[in-house]
Amino acid sequence: MISRFGLFLGVLLLACAAHAQSGSTHDDLLVLFDEWREFESPPLLDGAPDYTAERFAARDAAFQALRARLQSFDIEDWPVPQQVDWHLVRAEMNGYDFNRRVLQPWARDPAFYNTTWTYRSDVPAHEGPTHHAVVELWTYEFPLSEAEERRLATELAVIPPLMKQAQVNLTGNARDLWVTGIRDIRAQRAVLDSLSDQVGTEASAALLAAIEASKTATDELVAWLEEQAPSKTGPSGIGRDNYTWYQQNVHLVPLTWEDEVRLLERELARAWSSLKLEEQRNKHLPPMVAAGSPEDYDALADEAVDRIMTFLRDKDIVTVADYMEPAMREHMGSFVPEEQRHFFWITAHYDPAPLFTHFWHWFELARMDNEPHPSPVRQGALLYNIFDSRNEGTATGVEEMFMHAGLYDDSPRSRELVWILLAQRAARGLGSLYAHANQMTMEDAGQVHMDWTPRGWMKTEKELLIFEQHLYLRQPGYGTAYVTGKYLLEKTLADYARQVELRGEEFELRDFFDKLNAIDSIPISLGHWELTGNDDLVPGQ
Repeated sequence: MISRFGLFLGVLLLACAAHAQSGSTHDDLLVLFDEWREFESPPLLDGAPDYTAERFAARDAAFQALRARLQSFDIEDWPVPQQVDWHLVRAEMNGYDFNRRVLQPWARDPAFYNTTWTYRSDVPAHEGPTHHAVVELWTYEFPLSEAEERRLATELAVIPPLMKQAQVNLTGNARDLWVTGIRDIRAQRAVLDSLSDQVGTEASAALLAAIEASKTATDELVAWLEEQAPSKTGPSGIGRDNYTWYQQNVHLVPLTWEDEVRLLERELARAWSSLKLEEQRNKHLPPMVAAGSPEDYDALADEAVDRIMTFLRDKDIVTVADYMEPAMREHMGSFVPEEQRHFFWITAHYDPAPLFTHFWHWFELARMDNEPHPSPVRQGALLYNIFDSRNEGTATGVEEMFMHAGLYDDSPRSRELVWILLAQRAARGLGSLYAHANQMTMEDAGQVHMDWTPRGWMKTEKELLIFEQHLYLRQPGYGTAYVTGKYLLEKTLADYARQVELRGEEFELRDFFDKLNAIDSIPISLGHWELTGNDDLVPGQ
């Protein structure tokens, strides 16, 4: 007798074969994309997304059928942008497969269950693995309307069952992930306490009950995690081979673990040596003086935004859209007392402009909001942080590119900050590589991070250090994306410019960045393909 499962699988395979025989178009891909995204969002268990081992096992046949349909597509004659969309769907399916087989954040990573988020990320989705029902508190305006109170109560209702599910699912032995992840769940309780203060005692009974139930469930999970922590003794990294597979097949970065070590070592040496040369050039100039008051910082920040926007317009760096300057101004920050400044705010209190160029991020998010890509595949955030080489790489890349293009011609000391920023990103990424290879603990990786950041500026405030190294251990490739993506951006610029010159045309930087923006937040390797017509940077084909 044929089982129901066998019959179901047979129907899926027949459907797959029929689809393949009918030919494949980009419209077919979009249909599959919608089905894939619906599948990727898990069903509910007791009101929370289901991350149990049983759920993954039960749905494996359906996943394999979706993947088989994708592989059956003949895309060779499609226009390049349509082929790129196919590769994006391939990368997302590979991400699901890798998470299911190797990363398993629901089983290894307590921070995966952090549900309350008070801020919008500066990239298309939250950095690192997050579950499918996070509560985006930053989307609410207080005091809440009745409708918003109902929405918030409904969203918070996911926390109690999810905290209970976590105690079943978390069976891993990754010590660094486990111990550090407890901080994230404790932080959730602090957020809920703050939320209680924000809504007050006059909020609806349903909302107050939802907050209190969430607090209780969070406390129970923290207590359980702490009880289990002494028994967790294993490594947290995924290993060199897994790391390489993930980078090449999910994030589409055409590098191995060994390649990335060499690249980051090179960029770290280049940043340090360039910094020392800048300091030598500037030795007779007055030292930079950090902002000493809120008024001083506000003036510096305002001037920095004006300087950057004028530079982008007057130097024809990129076509400046109306939404760009407001997007940057919304994130200028404010004065931080010296004893409380972490690395990035130390640099910003000398000159915010080098950090604000990294806020290219906010231009990209504003573009996604105001000028969404015509392809549905690219209109929202790619899953599994696949965007990191593009978004973090470009934001890091333009810091140095704009310096070379003349942004600091009238502020030579600011050039020193650019090299310090690059050194910090290379150092932290290098540490994360050794942590993923299980050659270092997270603490050891953090030591590399601290010791190789110039001027001791990573030794002033430890929370940032823990946050960054924990994130990079949770999300393979993110810690290196700033530098690997920067390298791929520079490679793309070089190849594109060479093609322009070979055609006897004049290279315009604005054309390059405008075309890059139009391609949207996809891996740089795929952006290179669209810009140059060459797919030699696209791995895993």
